Amino acid sequence: MIIAAAQFTARPGDIGANAARMAAFVTEAGERGAALVVFAELAVTGYELDAIVAAGDGLLLDAGDARLAPVREACRAAGVAAVVNGPGRAAAGPTISSFVYGPDGAPLARYDKVHVTETERAAGFVPGTGEGRFTLDGVGFGHVICYDAHFPECAARAAADGCRVLVASSLYGRGGGARERMEIFPALARDNGLHVLLANHHGPSGPYDACGLSAVWAPDGSVLAEGPDAGEGLVTAELSLG
Repeated sequence: MIIAAAQFTARPGDIGANAARMAAFVTEAGERGAALVVFAELAVTGYELDAIVAAGDGLLLDAGDARLAPVREACRAAGVAAVVNGPGRAAAGPTISSFVYGPDGAPLARYDKVHVTETERAAGFVPGTGEGRFTLDGVGFGHVICYDAHFPECAARAAADGCRVLVASSLYGRGGGARERMEIFPALARDNGLHVLLANHHGPSGPYDACGLSAVWAPDGSVLAEGPDAGEGLVTAELSLG
């Protein structure tokens, strides 16, 4: 199975423009033989916490939102599944959510970030409670969203549930964030026997200058593929799942 991470610079608050970019990446992923493409944390809007909350319901999404139709249509046309991260709509308040669409474009799963940061909580975001597991071509997948990855029990539960791959929609900035990703993700792969995919932003997003470097690690912690720190693009890796 080939999986892909897409890194790009999101336009702040412009769901239409960002969904169009995502749809193009889904199409490219299909051309490159990928079964799944994963996008960064809040890639649909950029990491614009205050603007999202200030917009009320205006920037919040659910899986069937018409503004995400280009992504769903691209999934269906290319036969590629996608993990699309954006601000979710929930009864308790806004969430940071991954919407999973299958290769037919239909909603497959949803995962709401469990470990919201103090900054996210202060802005008004609420934590999720579920695991959001999904299966693709017989392979089990688990989620983390950025800060979730700093809690090893999230990956451990995914492995215990029979997942073979952990996907992380994240935002890591230059400097300390770039170092953190190299400390955290290879260890999650190695300690839990998982393939791990990181989809990161590139360039400015909210208060951060994201470092790119989206990557895929093998279960022994070795790097299978890694994107650039200066540029947008699609990072693909073929997983050995025998």
